[in-house]
Amino acid sequence: MDILAEVLDRVRLGGTLLFHFELGHPWSLALSERPYALFHYLSRGSATLALEQGPELAMTEGDFVVVTRGEPHLIYTDRRTKPLPIRDLDRSRPHPGIVRHGGGGQPLSTMICGNFTVSLPSRGSVMDLLPPVLLLKPTADGGWLEAILRRMVSESALARPGQRVALSRLTEVLFVEVLRSWINSLGPGEGGWIGAMADPQIGRALQLIHERPDRPWTLRDLGNQVGLGRSTFSARFTRLVGQPMQRYLIARRMAEAAFLLESSDEGIARIAIRVGYETAAAFSKLFHRHYGLSPGRFRAARRPDASRSQSDSVEAETAD
Repeated sequence: MDILAEVLDRVRLGGTLLFHFELGHPWSLALSERPYALFHYLSRGSATLALEQGPELAMTEGDFVVVTRGEPHLIYTDRRTKPLPIRDLDRSRPHPGIVRHGGGGQPLSTMICGNFTVSLPSRGSVMDLLPPVLLLKPTADGGWLEAILRRMVSESALARPGQRVALSRLTEVLFVEVLRSWINSLGPGEGGWIGAMADPQIGRALQLIHERPDRPWTLRDLGNQVGLGRSTFSARFTRLVGQPMQRYLIARRMAEAAFLLESSDEGIARIAIRVGYETAAAFSKLFHRHYGLSPGRFRAARRPDASRSQSDSVEAETAD
């Protein structure tokens, strides 16, 4: 099983290109808080990115930066320059999507900006594992990045049928490639369960948990499966994944349950069994602790138009 492929296949990936900047020195841009990740590709020039709370990050030509939590930030060549609020931009220009700003003369910098959105499930998103600011430096095989972004720019410049869908699909490919590049840059113990997949023993244990979250896994069981003693396996799992095995197992079960509640009409009792719990009551209590809602109310909130069986309604009321 390719765990990353399974996770990405189950989330809703989206996003689009927001702006293509041509910037003359000096310039400064202010981006307010957003409910999604923002990315910036500096195709020419240099700049500084500064989070409202956090250190400054020097950007050079070819750098690709993702502000994963959508935090407020500045990008500038001279901090003394009054920043242009991005929300105030007038995009009714001869070339849609192209924004010219800064000092006079020929542009000294060009930058492409867009967003990534990840939903379903609402918790445990791949985005949650990424650092607040993810910087990818240009590499010898990094031509894919500029190729995708240039295609997005050309797509956004022409009002053609299916444009929104095309940009969303291109953004999905971009996100997967960015994720791959980040994974390749990780050192031992970095990146949570994504980074831990590279470890032969712990990667195999993660695969077993994802394949059969319903099994009553113990440290001894999984350790035997991957050829490690109980204590060695426990310490190694916690160090590489960032949390104890049992906590990861519960989180995996809850993520699987949330997916089934959102994507299927299976009864809550049946879902409880599928994720390793003998009774709906025990499952509902743990699910409520994890998500803040009973399974029935979670399903109703995430799928307001979906039909619910009478048994689900009764179980939801009982759990609350």
